[in-house]
Amino acid sequence: MGMEKNGEGYPDPTAGTAWNNMRREERRQETERLNMIGNLIPVMKQTAELAGFEVVGRIVLKDKATGKEYR
Repeated sequence: MGMEKNGEGYPDPTAGTAWNNMRREERRQETERLNMIGNLIPVMKQTAELAGFEVVGRIVLKDKATGKEYR
C-alpha cells in the first residue's frame, strides 16, 4: 500500500504505519487460528475413531470470537 494521506491530501505516514501494523496483527492472528485448526482436526478424527466412529464428511469450524467459518 502506498503512503496514506490525511483529509487535506498531505502525506500522513503515521496513518499508513498504523494501518500496516493492524494488518500484520490480523495476519498473525489468522495464521495462529489456522495452525490451531491444523492441530484440532486430527484430534477430532482420532476422538471419533476411539469412540467407534469415522469422520466421513468435511468438518466446518466457526470461530466464536469472529464468526468466521473454516471449511
